[in-house]
Amino acid sequence: MTAFIERWGSTIVEATFATFQMVTISLVFSIIIGLPLGVLLVITRTGTGNKRWTYRVLNIVINTIRSIPFIILLFALLPFTRVLVGTSMGVRGVIVPLVIFTAPYLARLMESALLEVDRGVIEAYQAMGIKPIQIVWHVMIREAKPSIILGVTIALIGLIGATAMAGLVGAGGLGDVAYRFGHVRYQPEVMYVTIVILVILIQLIQSLGNTMSAKAKKD
Repeated sequence: MTAFIERWGSTIVEATFATFQMVTISLVFSIIIGLPLGVLLVITRTGTGNKRWTYRVLNIVINTIRSIPFIILLFALLPFTRVLVGTSMGVRGVIVPLVIFTAPYLARLMESALLEVDRGVIEAYQAMGIKPIQIVWHVMIREAKPSIILGVTIALIGLIGATAMAGLVGAGGLGDVAYRFGHVRYQPEVMYVTIVILVILIQLIQSLGNTMSAKAKKD
């Protein structure tokens, strides 16, 4: 055990930090993009004219992006990523595809959460003359908070899975260590340790998400 820590300890710690860095930055940008998109999907879901066309366009774009496996999206976006952030390598180079991959998925989860809000509650506020934007932010999002928290938790776990493929563009992370050292260099103990770390990490995230969602229901 001591020999393993001396040989691989620093590598695994650095990979864990890189994974946290990729996940945190990508999740923040995904929420910034995904939450408004989810709201827009809900408020344009019914109606005519521009609303209907807006929903149709968003629906097609989101479904198209979600249908592309991350590994394909990662390489397809390499030229765009270089133009946008100046590099397609490392942590910075993988943030763009991670956000583009996660934001539409999160938007769908937000849409589902907001659609669960009781229509009677919304209609009651509409009858009082409350502006639509205020109903969205102060009623729908507040009522859907437990489901939104669970949605973000699910997206976060999916994001961790996507970072496992980020090593293909030199971004590092636990998935990269498991592949490069555990598989390619035939060091199975490295792979098993990274798997254990990822399992523990995901269990903690899911438990935290469940706890926060349950607390939000009581508020």
